[in-house]
Amino acid sequence: MLTVLLDFLFPRRSLTGDEGDFITEAELRSLRSTPVIVGTNELRARGMMHIDRIVAAAAYDSVPLLKKAVQIFKYRKIKSVGETLGSLVSDTSMVLLPRAARDAGEGSPVLCPVPLHWVRKFSRGFNQSEVLASIVGWRRGWEVRNLLKRNRWTGSQVGRTRKERLHGVKDAFEIGLGLGFGLGQKKIPEHVILVDDLSTTGATLDACAEILKKSGVKTVEGLVIALG
Repeated sequence: MLTVLLDFLFPRRSLTGDEGDFITEAELRSLRSTPVIVGTNELRARGMMHIDRIVAAAAYDSVPLLKKAVQIFKYRKIKSVGETLGSLVSDTSMVLLPRAARDAGEGSPVLCPVPLHWVRKFSRGFNQSEVLASIVGWRRGWEVRNLLKRNRWTGSQVGRTRKERLHGVKDAFEIGLGLGFGLGQKKIPEHVILVDDLSTTGATLDACAEILKKSGVKTVEGLVIALG
C-alpha cells in the first residue's frame, strides 16, 4: 500500500522522463553497447603496471543514458537501476570466460568489489561495487569476496588529473585480513576480477591490483560498467 501511495505522489520517471518505470525496455536496449577491452600491453603503456586487463560494458561517452543511469543508482539509491546495470556487467563478463575457463583447474575466478571508505559507505548506505559484484557472482556462479579494504579517505576522484588520481589512491588499500584472506583460512585465489562502477584512468583498479599481487594473486582483471 505504501509503495502504491508513493508511486502516486511521486511517480516513477524513466531515464528519458517517461512515467512508469525507472528504465524502459527501449532505454535498456540503448544502454547495451559493444564491450571495451583494454589489454595488458596498452595498460602498461599507460603506466598501469599491475592490472592485467580491464573490460567495460561500454565507453562512457558512447552511451548517453549510461551516465544518468549510474548517477541514479549511486546517488538516488534506486536498487532496480543497480540490478539493470549489474545485468549489463554480468553479460560483459562473458568476455572474461576464456581466461576463467583456463583457470578452472585452480578454481573459478573470485570477484572482489572495489571497497569504499567506511565514511562514504555509511553516507551512501551501500557500496555500489558490492551490488554489482553480487549480481555478477549470482549469475555466473563465481564467489564474491571482500579481499580489500580502503584504509584512508581519498575524496572524490571526479575532476582530478591522471597524476592527481594516481597520488590520491597511492597506499589507499590493504588486504582485509579480518575476512580470512591470506591467513590460511582460505586459499589465495589465482585469478581475481575487481568489480567497480566506472574506470577513468585505471588508477584505482591498478592500486587494488598491486596489493592483491603482492599477496600472491597471479592474475587481476577489472570489470566495470563504463570506461572513460
